[in-house]
Amino acid sequence: MAGSTSGETAGASGRVGVVLVSHSAQVADSVAALAAALAGVPDAPVVGAGGLPDGELGTSADLITEAAHRVDGGAGVALLVDLGSAVLTVKALLAEGDELPEPARLVNAPLVEGAIAAVVAAAGGGDLDAVAAAAEEAYDYRKV
Repeated sequence: MAGSTSGETAGASGRVGVVLVSHSAQVADSVAALAAALAGVPDAPVVGAGGLPDGELGTSADLITEAAHRVDGGAGVALLVDLGSAVLTVKALLAEGDELPEPARLVNAPLVEGAIAAVVAAAGGGDLDAVAAAAEEAYDYRKV
């Protein structure tokens, strides 16, 4: 499922889904694949939602909404974003209240490290609060 753009779905897995929103489809899909691989879960509930429908750079509310519904396993959807308009687009979708599966949450986390932590937590059966907390803790990861 990671980075999948087909009609696959997480179905009623009962797991939190994770959507990675980037201005680039390649970035979103690659980070989704990396997170799934590092989590050791080939069918991890993660998918990228990057770029515009025509393949150009940008963010698309339609692609984000489609991705969120694809990974919705019934336990909520965590959305991690890269920057700028991706944040604004997700905030607008959340404000509309009827576009994204319930519950859905914008998670304040770094995209790569946060995605890995979120997918591990989601694959392990964590609820939306646990998945968001795991992703947010990635800001504290020290590299030196």
